[in-house]
Amino acid sequence: MRLLVVEDNRSLTANLFEYFEARGHVLDAAPDGITGLHLAVSHPYDVVVLDWMLPRLDGPGLLRRLRNEHGSGVPVIMLTARDELPDKIVGFRAGADDYLTKPFALPELEVRLEALLARARGRSRRNVLEVHDLRLDLDTLEATRAGQRLHLYPACRKLLEVLMQASPATVTRERLEQALWGDDPPDGDMLRSHVYELRRSVDGPFATKLVHTLPRTGYRLGLVHADPHDGA
Repeated sequence: MRLLVVEDNRSLTANLFEYFEARGHVLDAAPDGITGLHLAVSHPYDVVVLDWMLPRLDGPGLLRRLRNEHGSGVPVIMLTARDELPDKIVGFRAGADDYLTKPFALPELEVRLEALLARARGRSRRNVLEVHDLRLDLDTLEATRAGQRLHLYPACRKLLEVLMQASPATVTRERLEQALWGDDPPDGDMLRSHVYELRRSVDGPFATKLVHTLPRTGYRLGLVHADPHDGA
C-alpha cells in the first residue's frame, strides 16, 4: 500500500512509519491540512490516514475539499481522539470511509486499511472506468481528469462512457448515434456538436488531448500514440 499520513503528532507519525514500512508499505506524511490536501490530490495514494485536529485546515475541512472540490474517491480513515457520536457523524458526512479513535492498536489500523483498500479495488473493477488520467464513476456519474471534476451534459457523459469502454479502439459514428438516440437519430449532425462539447470539457484545459477524430470513421479516446482499432 501507498499511504498518506496527515498527522501533526510527530511521535505518532514516526510510530506509523516504523510499523508500516517494516511490512513493505510506502508512506508519505503531512504535518498540516493544507499540505495534506495538496499531497492527496497530487499523488495516487491507496489510503489516507487523517487526523481531525490539524494546523491550517482541520480533518473534516480537508475531507470536504478533497471530495467536493477535487472529486477524489481515495479511501480515508480518520484517526482521532474525538470519540463522541456527533464527531463521528461529522467525519462520515465529510467523506470519511472509516473512523478509528485514539488510542488504538496498530494491528487494528492495519486490518482496517487492508479492508478499505480491498473495497476500493473492488469498486474500481466494477464501477470506475479509467483512461490515462481520466476517470468516470459509473455509480455517481462523476467524471474527473487529473483530479479535477468535469462538468458534462448527460449526452456528453454517455459518449464518454462508450468511448472509455472501447478505448483505445475506434468507435464508429453509427455506434455512438445508437448509444445516444437508439434507432431514431435526429436530423442534422448533432453528434458532431456533442463531441465538440465533450472535447471542450475533457481536453480543453489540458495539454494532452484524449479525444481524437478519425475522418469518415468515428472517434477514439486515448493517448495519441495508442494504436487505433475499429471498435464497431
